[in-house]
Amino acid sequence: MSINLRNIIKPYPSPIITGRGIDLDFPMLAGCLALLGLGLVMITSASSEVAAVQSGNTLYMMIRHLVYLVIGLGACIVTMMIPIATWQRLGWLMLVGAFGLLIMVILPGIGREVNGSMRWIGFGAFNVQPSEIAKVFVVIYLAGYLVRRQKEVRESWMGFFKPFIVLLPMAGLLLMEPDFGATVVMMGAAAAMLFLGGVGLFRFTLMVVLAVAAVTILVQAQPYRMARLITFTDPWSDQFGSGYQLTQALIAFGRGEWLGVGLGNSVQKQFYLPEAHTDFVFSVLAEELGVVGSLCTVALFVFVCVRGMYIGLWAEKAKQYFAAYVAYGLSFLWIGQFLINIGVNVGLLPTKGLTLPFLSYGGSSLVICCACLGLLLRIEWESRTHLGSEEMEFSESDFAEEPTHGR
Repeated sequence: MSINLRNIIKPYPSPIITGRGIDLDFPMLAGCLALLGLGLVMITSASSEVAAVQSGNTLYMMIRHLVYLVIGLGACIVTMMIPIATWQRLGWLMLVGAFGLLIMVILPGIGREVNGSMRWIGFGAFNVQPSEIAKVFVVIYLAGYLVRRQKEVRESWMGFFKPFIVLLPMAGLLLMEPDFGATVVMMGAAAAMLFLGGVGLFRFTLMVVLAVAAVTILVQAQPYRMARLITFTDPWSDQFGSGYQLTQALIAFGRGEWLGVGLGNSVQKQFYLPEAHTDFVFSVLAEELGVVGSLCTVALFVFVCVRGMYIGLWAEKAKQYFAAYVAYGLSFLWIGQFLINIGVNVGLLPTKGLTLPFLSYGGSSLVICCACLGLLLRIEWESRTHLGSEEMEFSESDFAEEPTHGR
């Protein structure tokens, strides 16, 4: 007996299954696919030496990254098929799941320690990073809260402070791993969502001041964070100690000059630059592709992030406020990680273990980025077709006419 996939999901049409075929935001999809393709190429180059030593196969990490990429594209397709209203209804369940994962990862025997941090849960040959999942779940929960309590958020202090009853304990769990970078990105995205949700300028300014004070205290509370803060201002003062990673990254940028040394010809990836295929893949990219390649990559990131913000704006104009806040939140997550990773690579920020979205080697980050892409594509499609409610009944006739793309 054959199973007709279209009949199973017929009540909930998606951008990839309609009466007129695939109906996606192709500029957004093309930008992200370009980053994914560039990431695969750079991982192949940056990881070749490490993979050869660790496994005897120079393509070992490229193959693993390709597997993650296939899983990520599958996650993208799945999220595109789920109505946004379903995500809104499951917001509380996702929040509970996020807390559960963050608690599990710090439990001895469950969490897996890598480089002194308990950030991963091991499943055989694969590691799952709960913080990547938790950040997205927080965005979905907070988007739902801003819709439910919109008036309270805009007019009262209580509506402003309530989200922090959830956000602060989650930030505490992230800091226990420790994962300072994920904490900053999550809280930054949450603050931006609150501002766009209508929080007054005075309360928002107060929140920023308190956040800066909290970051200052957290930096001073741990000696290694203070050492990083001091070192990044002058890494050459201890270039073979705490400043080693940053100095090697800067050497990679210097060697790249305008057009780079050529794809695959990086010297820094040959065990001079630690984490060359993960946190510092952009430095290897700059060495091999030069200033021109680096600026083109930055331009791609800017395009994708701005497009994500526009998707939120279009959803807001269509009065789909939950979808709009989710799009804003996901875009700010990408913007935060992009700015921090690039800032670390060029020496503008203290060294911090945070992946570059779509480019860095890492299964959890890559799969979650692809899932977020699917969510954004779904939001854009629902706002454009005005099919943003799962309670609506659809038939093939709803999709018979060709759409008019004005974006």
